[in-house]
Amino acid sequence: MDTSPSTIGDHLRHWRRQRRLSQLDLACDAGISTRHLSFIETGRAQPSADLLLRLAEQLEIPLRNRNSLLLAAGYAPRYRESALDDQALQQTRNAIEAILHAHEPYPALAVDGHWHMLMANRALAPLLQGVDPGLLQGPVNVLRLSLHPRGVAPAIVNLKQWRAHLLHRLAHQAQQTADPFLSALLDELSSYPDENGFSAGQPAHGEIDAIAVPLQLHAPGAPGERLSLISTTMVFGTPQDITLSELAVETFLPADGGTAEALRAMSANHAQLSS
Repeated sequence: MDTSPSTIGDHLRHWRRQRRLSQLDLACDAGISTRHLSFIETGRAQPSADLLLRLAEQLEIPLRNRNSLLLAAGYAPRYRESALDDQALQQTRNAIEAILHAHEPYPALAVDGHWHMLMANRALAPLLQGVDPGLLQGPVNVLRLSLHPRGVAPAIVNLKQWRAHLLHRLAHQAQQTADPFLSALLDELSSYPDENGFSAGQPAHGEIDAIAVPLQLHAPGAPGERLSLISTTMVFGTPQDITLSELAVETFLPADGGTAEALRAMSANHAQLSS
């Protein structure tokens, strides 16, 4: 049975329940009466486009879904979706490339809303040694690349911890966006075997480190035979383009001096081999 929202009331009710808000909560946040909101949800009142966007802002609905909300009410979409190589996003692309380049010799990459790699700097390549070439065929999904048994997973020293961190983050993103692709990706990654060869499933809440989760990689030649990295995420504020709203720059920083030194050496060696 198709249970996807169809009317404007269905859309609003879906997102309101997704955010666990009552009609009273949402009406107060949006500055309208509960009666008016109830009439919109039941189809007895037709909201203006501006009111819909105000409700969408309070519900933190992704831009892509805001267009669907507007279309369901008979209004034209407000947000365009540009390819990253379109002229409209040329300045943005230049800025991302500058950030990635400036972050070297530490790894950094840009991903879309489905975690497909859009760009990466040269420091990422040395960390992908031994990965199944099939996982590097586009579009490359970086979460699949990280956790797949033939991906980076065998080199991750703290695989259980890092896996729990990624799955927790993906589960939150899937819940916030109600995106079927992300839900399917979560199911796929949750089915991957753990270090003992068993399907690990989704992590329990207690397995998540709430402070910072390092990525620890086995690296022969590095101090202690290990690299320890801390990841950070950069997103664009107040985006008005769907592509830009879903784009994130993931950067990795050394958690200790030995890792910083090893990354500089790995980057220099990789540059020599590539020249």
